[in-house]
Amino acid sequence: MNLSSFIQYGYQVIPHFINSETCTLLIRRTLEWVKSLPVEQVSIFSTENQRADAYFLESGRSIRLFFEEEAATRPESLTIDKERMVNKIGHALHDLDPIFRSFSRSQSVKSLAFQLGFQIPIPVQSMVILKQPRVGGEVRPHQDSTFLYTHPPSCVGLWWALQDATVDNGCLWVLEGSHKCTIHKRMCRTPDGKGIYFYEENPKDCDYTRLDNYKPVECKAGSLVILHGALWHFSCKNRSNQSRHAYSLHLVEGKDTVWSPHNWLQPNHLPFEPFKVDNDSI
Repeated sequence: MNLSSFIQYGYQVIPHFINSETCTLLIRRTLEWVKSLPVEQVSIFSTENQRADAYFLESGRSIRLFFEEEAATRPESLTIDKERMVNKIGHALHDLDPIFRSFSRSQSVKSLAFQLGFQIPIPVQSMVILKQPRVGGEVRPHQDSTFLYTHPPSCVGLWWALQDATVDNGCLWVLEGSHKCTIHKRMCRTPDGKGIYFYEENPKDCDYTRLDNYKPVECKAGSLVILHGALWHFSCKNRSNQSRHAYSLHLVEGKDTVWSPHNWLQPNHLPFEPFKVDNDSI
């Protein structure tokens, strides 16, 4: 596999990585989770102002629902149309759900990880992002390493389009080459472990605020978008009548790196499980 685009620009699109049957299987399983999970509280994930509640902090090693901002302002909408208000399911599908685990640790995903240069690839976070028609909210510009930091930085995001992703329904937008920038800020747990805060280093090496510098990444269902952990990217609100569902899996290097003890996500009772190394993977 030629990864020249990933090296040069910080991302790469691989069309037809999975077939339509797999897309349908993952969406069907997602909807089963949406229907079965109770609404314990209206928790909304934000890349800028994440609320520090136990529901979110404990989601790193469990499977939980996160809702659109509209659900916080209109909680009655959940009783009317819960499924339409779900924004995301995370963050340990790759460990705790047998279907997502089988896919996330499949031979094709494992082989890709080694081709990307990982020595000991470790999946640490997964989520299904549900951009519902007319409701799916925006995700502001961010770097994935802000949330999943290792020393040295090693995070790579694998983002599968389970449905066609277009400018109209909220595809990814990337700032090409920004993976060469430093990590702008970190989302950390407070010392007591019960809250979070953002630590900003304010680097001057990247102007990530000008959205007109970003490029849309439109792709067909089944495509994989590989994202360097330092690459600035975002997605817009879904203003179309078509949903844009995606599955995201984040990997970090397990050899000669240190998982930050300040990260919001900590292994706790469920240790991170590396991919198994076999001859077919290398």
